[in-house]
Amino acid sequence: MECNLFEAVACKTAGISRPFYPGIIVERLCGQFPCKCSEKAKAIRILMVGGGSSHDFDKWYKEVDSRTLTQDGLATVTYTSDVSSILPKLPDIDVLFLTNNQPMEDPELRKAIFAFVNAGKGLVLAHAALWYNWKDWPEYNLQLVSGGSKGHDKYGQFEVDVVDVKHPVTKGVNQKFSLKDERYYYKVDAAGPGIKILANSSVQGSADIYPSVFVVNNPKARIVGLALGHDAESHDLPAYQKLIRNAVKWVSHK
Repeated sequence: MECNLFEAVACKTAGISRPFYPGIIVERLCGQFPCKCSEKAKAIRILMVGGGSSHDFDKWYKEVDSRTLTQDGLATVTYTSDVSSILPKLPDIDVLFLTNNQPMEDPELRKAIFAFVNAGKGLVLAHAALWYNWKDWPEYNLQLVSGGSKGHDKYGQFEVDVVDVKHPVTKGVNQKFSLKDERYYYKVDAAGPGIKILANSSVQGSADIYPSVFVVNNPKARIVGLALGHDAESHDLPAYQKLIRNAVKWVSHK
């Protein structure tokens, strides 16, 4: 946060009296007075978890999305496809970015993920992580995803319509854009906490509309669901890149 004029003038309390000259930048005054100077915002610490089947996690998440998120110092990204490494890393991160569909069977890890969320930390659930991946862990889909997907259209072109342009996650994203992807059939579980839809997907000739970007109504943490993300058509798209950058900022309260 940059120093303001009041901070500079307040330095007089230390016995220093200097006149104020119009046109002098406050930042320069900070170099003359013992006031609080501007500091860079700390980078958001992200643990991104990939791995599993049907997707090139290393290419699109470890390589491309990590580069998108670390641009301009927004975040630091630690990527792993080793689920056994998640647990010890949780205490030192701000955002858990799950995109994996591989098993997470360790009971202690499952408890730790819920504890992380209940502590108010940020959670981003991307593409494959919105699937019903684990039949023996129904709490994941019920409470964290508030539903999920059990199918998708054949890979192809569809439209995305942003229905809440004022939300921080969709801020600056084109209100309408198209891409080729797997259009997930995400459906809300009525027994879950529910969601707030930020963007929907549609295909010409079909009346079926599914959420593509949404917020889970968790009472303790900020959770964003992003159904897009199969390959380059998503990950290289400016709208997608803006969405994931906005998402990690919002869930981490930055």
